[in-house]
This record gives sequence, structure tokens and C-alpha cells, in this order.
Amino acid sequence: MKKQLSEMTLEELWALFPIILKEHNQDYSKWYELEKEKIIKCIGLKNIKRINHIGSSAVSGLISKPTVDILVEIDRDIDMKQIKNILLDDGWILMHEENEEIVLNKGYTPHGFAEKVYHLHVRYYDDWDELYFRDYLLVNSDIVKEYGEFKLSLLPKYKNNRDGYTEAKTDFIKKYTKKAREEFGDRYNPNIRKS
Repeated sequence: MKKQLSEMTLEELWALFPIILKEHNQDYSKWYELEKEKIIKCIGLKNIKRINHIGSSAVSGLISKPTVDILVEIDRDIDMKQIKNILLDDGWILMHEENEEIVLNKGYTPHGFAEKVYHLHVRYYDDWDELYFRDYLLVNSDIVKEYGEFKLSLLPKYKNNRDGYTEAKTDFIKKYTKKAREEFGDRYNPNIRKS
């Protein structure tokens, strides 16, 4: 009998779910829209301040893991634990939680990845770096190419080490997030009034 995911060690999980990088799939945006509607029905539009497709799958032409990352931002008046429980009841699997963020997934099975894989980041409404980085990539195709090549160069070393892979990308992401914030100003800052 196969072990359940919750019974596996981190090493077993990394072996079952290696880093896989693929050419961009135009269906990622459709996958996002379908899941977005399900999330809205599940937790209620009134509880969502903003919802976005983030990560590499949100950028056309970018080599990425075949995973759709979704950022759901909720109002600070809402109980994060209540939202977590609603999502768990809806079939999401908790990856981790810390401070004011929960990360869940869909598409991870005891046999490996399903056809569609999602990571759902639930945070309080704020000024998140991922939005700026995504936007910078959307308008800078040369950086998209550079980022894709950089990720491919990491694959041999980190194929079965998700934490190492994520950490290895940090400086690159920070560099261009800083440039994005300089270029775009406070476009996502909820504390700045938009005219």
C-alpha cells in the first residue's frame, strides 16, 4: 500500500515531486481562471480583496514548473484559520503556514503530479513582491529569457531539492523585484490612494 503524502519524509516528497521545467503552456491562464472561479465560490468574493495569477506560469514564454501559482489576498478582519479550514474542506492540501500566510496545493497525489497542479498562497492584503516581479517580467522579454536560462542551469543540482532551488533563485528575483518597484512605484500598495 502506498504511503499517504502526510506520511512521507521531505526526501521522499522531493523524489516523488522533482523540479520539472517545461516550455510555457498557453493553457496556464485558462487553468488559473477556472480555479479562480472555484476559489471565489469556495471562500466567497466578499472575503477576497485581490486575487492574482503569479509565478512563472503567469508569464507567457517563460520556462516554468507546470504549476499555476495563485495569490489570494484577504482583508485583515478575516480569520486566516477559518479560510484555511474552508479550503482544506474543499480538497486543498496544506503545504505550510507561518505568521500571516498559508500555502496550499492541489494536484499532488501519492503517485506523483496530477495533470493540473496549483499552489495557493493566502495572505492579508498588502504590497507583495511577487506582483511586481511578475509585472516586470511581463514587459521585459530579455529578462524572461535570462530567467528561464538561469532556472535551467539550476536544475541539475536542485532537481530533488525544492528548498535549495527556491533559495538559489532568491538573489535574481530580488534584483528584478527592486527594479520593478523603482519602475512601477506603489502600484500594489493598498495604503496609497490611486487617482
